[in-house]
Amino acid sequence: MQRKKVRRHHYFRLILVSILISICASFLGYSLKFFTEHFQKLIFHYAEKENALFFVLFPTIGITAIYFLRKYLFLNRKNKGITEIYKTVDQRKDHLPLFKIPSHYFNGFLTVIFGGSTGIEVSTVVATATLGNAAYEKQFSANIYKLELICAGVVAGVAVLFGSPIAGWLFAMEVIARKFTKTLFISCTASAFISVVFLFYIKSKPLLPFEITEWRWSAVPFFLLLSILGSGLSVYFTISVIKIKDFFSGISNDFLRVNFGSLIVGGLIFCFPFLYGDSYHSLSEILYHPQSYSFILIFVLIFLKPLAAALTLGAGGDGGVFAPSIVAGAFLGFAFALCCNTLFGTSLIYLNFVLVGAAATLSASIYAPFTALFLVCNLVPNGYVLFFPILVGCWISKGLAKKIFPYNVYTYKIKS
Repeated sequence: MQRKKVRRHHYFRLILVSILISICASFLGYSLKFFTEHFQKLIFHYAEKENALFFVLFPTIGITAIYFLRKYLFLNRKNKGITEIYKTVDQRKDHLPLFKIPSHYFNGFLTVIFGGSTGIEVSTVVATATLGNAAYEKQFSANIYKLELICAGVVAGVAVLFGSPIAGWLFAMEVIARKFTKTLFISCTASAFISVVFLFYIKSKPLLPFEITEWRWSAVPFFLLLSILGSGLSVYFTISVIKIKDFFSGISNDFLRVNFGSLIVGGLIFCFPFLYGDSYHSLSEILYHPQSYSFILIFVLIFLKPLAAALTLGAGGDGGVFAPSIVAGAFLGFAFALCCNTLFGTSLIYLNFVLVGAAATLSASIYAPFTALFLVCNLVPNGYVLFFPILVGCWISKGLAKKIFPYNVYTYKIKS
């Protein structure tokens, strides 16, 4: 009886602390998202209007600023993304130091607004995980709940970024915890509940302002083939990030490393402005004017988006594989539908294939099919109409990608 009473007391404290973490993480994630979207749009339109050569210079400005912040403000302590979280939960003696909140926050912000071809998702994940770790270090709950508190922060951060508490909950379980326990369920559910309330008041809008009209069973074979292509694209992205970061780590001269990578990214953006920043703006553009873009252009973008993201990370930018996987996968889906409609006289719906391509590629990149499913369903107002095709695409792409290359970006860093 006494043991049950103590356990209930621990659970009650875990719920309270998870709620507090979720509130802080929600505000942190929302502010980063709001400021990044605002300034990215502002700077992009300035370069577009004044002089396109700014596209070449902006990534250098952003990544150089990050270099000096890292060197002088954060004392050369590097950010290593989600692998930092894995190390602190797998080796319980390590912690996420508090400097990682401002470090990832400002580095992610500067990377994306100046055109670095990645997103703020991983920056948000690590910053919000650090909030949870800080609560653990203050001993606000039982000593065994380190992973639970870290996951509570992550749930809220991802939920606010994509307007989906379910996606945040699943990401924490699939990618961060990689297991399911009663206490994880308690902490993550408490955090997700607060995210629901937070999103209700800020009125989060879907990323894409398009509605799915229908999907046909006759399109299933095409969805399956697209899923296979998505797994190949994710493997290409993973290997590109690994190889390019290894290459840049071998450059000892900091000036050369930062400027070499940044100028290449800037050159790619100058030629293809769709590669600027997280590139979410490009998805609306191609869906508004699907007949204005050639298959060759979209095909080139499919391969350049992962490359530009890998170069951004190699040069010292902050970010991860979320946005590049979604965007490159969406390009792939659009190109696939465009090719089939043009060459074979089909009537595939572009939006449907954009979403399935994005989900399949993301699922294979992060090994999280359920996260990818609910996240992508939330990109449009009625995305759950495509629940079944997206679910099948996520499972096929993830399974095939693991057979082709048995690591993603995060697990490779741990096991190598």
